[in-house]
Amino acid sequence: MYGSDSERPRPGARTAGGGARRTAARSRLAAGGACVLAAALLSGCSSDPGSGKGGDSAGGGGQGQRPKSVTPYWVDPRSNAARQADAYREDGKARQAEQMRKIAEQPVAEWIGTEDPGGQTRKVVGAAAKADREALLVLYNLPHRDCGQYSKGGAPDAGAYRAWLDQVVKGIGKRAATVIVEPDAIPHVLMEGCTPEQFQPERFRLLNEAVGKLKSLPRTKVYLDAGNPDWVRDPGGLVEPMKRAGIDKADGFSLNVSNYQTTESNAAYGRKFSPMVGNKPFVIDTSRNGNGPVAGAGADEEAWCNPPGRALGEAPTAETGDKLIDGYLWIKRPGESDGECKGGPKAGQWWPEYALGLVRNKR
Repeated sequence: MYGSDSERPRPGARTAGGGARRTAARSRLAAGGACVLAAALLSGCSSDPGSGKGGDSAGGGGQGQRPKSVTPYWVDPRSNAARQADAYREDGKARQAEQMRKIAEQPVAEWIGTEDPGGQTRKVVGAAAKADREALLVLYNLPHRDCGQYSKGGAPDAGAYRAWLDQVVKGIGKRAATVIVEPDAIPHVLMEGCTPEQFQPERFRLLNEAVGKLKSLPRTKVYLDAGNPDWVRDPGGLVEPMKRAGIDKADGFSLNVSNYQTTESNAAYGRKFSPMVGNKPFVIDTSRNGNGPVAGAGADEEAWCNPPGRALGEAPTAETGDKLIDGYLWIKRPGESDGECKGGPKAGQWWPEYALGLVRNKR
């Protein structure tokens, strides 16, 4: 889980808190099958960013906002990437500063932490409103999350989760926000041995409550996470779990959060799944999918974790050219680690070298 960003260290230092590493090839589910809830698990596990130029200068901090017609979301002038770019410039590293700006100039999601969820949410949503933009938020705090892997943890119980959620809801209030609800939570239910069966009904209740409470707000859009096309190969297996989790109340679903699957494969998958859930639209995380997934992923059980050679994908935009795709978003924050693998720091911590690689590897 990403911790609160209210007290960010100087770029180069490691931030506190965990992160949202994302399961992929190691936990892919084969095609077909009814969902766990119907008693049969899906089975067969296998193994150019925009420059930011042309935006207005709302929001302060010297960081311009992207034109609202391109993307409605707020650019944080004090993001880790923005601070890192400033630090590079101060150190006379003009080339690195210019490269880091390619991340800093784009809106990225805020992952709400546990230390002060209400305060963090109010701060972000308030800053976005002041800049005449919308906040992009991620909820990632369900109990028993992440199958005990790099981002394990979450709220200790259902009561704690509800209290945390209520603070987030109050923090948003009547201001504009888009919320991605609990990446991985539903696909993890479909993974044998991941989320114990006794906890599954509670998970669906909490997801449904989260969607409902968020949609009770006047200006909040909600996207319920549906994994990625390299994970649940047959989207039909997601239908019942997504319905139990509240997809009928949500604005749509999210794909590819913190993963590297191509925009094209996600778009095809989303178009196939959408008619199964009432023709709901969807958003795609393009923060790191510019070069697609790493080659030979089947030979690496942690191919999803800080793979080398990856690149920034399409810049955040609402102009997708597809009526079913509401936006390409940077939901995973480029430059934050997937976990302690391949030389990376703890999940969610800032890793400037990897961030620069995402820029330099862009084809």
